Amino acid sequence: MPLIRQIRTLLLSSAYAHAEHPEILECFPNGPKRTVGMVEITLDNGVKGVGEGYLAVFAPEVFRAIVDLCRPYLEGTEAFDRKERVRDLCRICDYWSLQGAARHVISAFEIALVDAHSKSLDKPAWQLFTDSPETSIRAYGSGGICDTKEHFTQEMDMLSELGIDLFKIRSVKTDIYRTAWVLNEAKDRGMQVGVDMCQNLANPPQAVNDVVQFIEQTQNLSGQEMAFVEEAIGPHDTEGFKELRKKTRVPVCGGEIITTPWDMISRMRDHVYEFVQPDASVIGGFSALEEIFAASEETKTAAVVHAWGGPVAMMANYHAAFGLGGKLVEYPMLAFPLGDVLLSDSLRIENGHIICPTTPGIGIEITPEVEAEFPFDPEAVYSCKLLNRGAPSDESWKD
Repeated sequence: MPLIRQIRTLLLSSAYAHAEHPEILECFPNGPKRTVGMVEITLDNGVKGVGEGYLAVFAPEVFRAIVDLCRPYLEGTEAFDRKERVRDLCRICDYWSLQGAARHVISAFEIALVDAHSKSLDKPAWQLFTDSPETSIRAYGSGGICDTKEHFTQEMDMLSELGIDLFKIRSVKTDIYRTAWVLNEAKDRGMQVGVDMCQNLANPPQAVNDVVQFIEQTQNLSGQEMAFVEEAIGPHDTEGFKELRKKTRVPVCGGEIITTPWDMISRMRDHVYEFVQPDASVIGGFSALEEIFAASEETKTAAVVHAWGGPVAMMANYHAAFGLGGKLVEYPMLAFPLGDVLLSDSLRIENGHIICPTTPGIGIEITPEVEAEFPFDPEAVYSCKLLNRGAPSDESWKD
């Protein structure tokens, strides 16, 4: 069995969206540039595997420090004993970070181990989990952070070109007319619309009845039903999610910030969501997703992978979906040149579906040329303390 010869941290930064994009104005205090953090594992057979932890988008130096802490404990160990390597990482980190930052780093290590193992076998990563995947999986377009009708139209045009007919937008409870306008425009294109209410950091949570009122008023204005409502209640209020499910027939989903499979599965068993949104780069890699997908049938709660991270996180989540029986995946829409370069040989979309990958591993290679083209910029960070972008009032969306 190959041994882990070397581990290193890779931090790469790339242009992201554009300077006037609403997400940049809200969340990127230093402008339109984003960082991706990865762990690269080199085996003694010469194979290299790469994994990503979502933490580095927000705190790249913290990501690097935790990788540096873990590195000496894994170098020289057996690479294919993935479960034991994850146990090693948990022994190092769980006492001080049972949930949170270290879980993102563990995710990166675990994804890199899967990548290296499957590359060593000259197989795509999903083949470590199944021999008979779906040939394709439906994608939903994840964007909708728009202040103008023209911007929404551009995003829907992009999705139409890809054949994607499910569009996720971001709205808060006061965005009644704006959301109704999108629902109507999407209907004319044969698209459904899901709404992310962006409450995944809300504490205290917004009231359930406010969400119900938002859904009802929007649907009454547009005459269209939402495909789903995501993160409509703060993550601490599991009872609020359950109450919301009783008060609306729109599917209720969430869970992208949950960092442990046991927390996610306990919510599934408690029927908190219609479907959950685990992310391999957050919740512990492929191993955690194996547990969550296995719990889906027991709990009657579907798993739909979240994929708002960088290209390595995206492909890890897609391979997990193919390997574990996923039926729907997220496709992020914002321009990201690093993603275009790294995904060029591995990501195919046809008729609104992600095509099952055939390249070995997760399909990502980090070359010296890529590292030179996208050097780390310490100022390229996402801030969860939102800046006021001066968004137009909802009244401006009235016809």
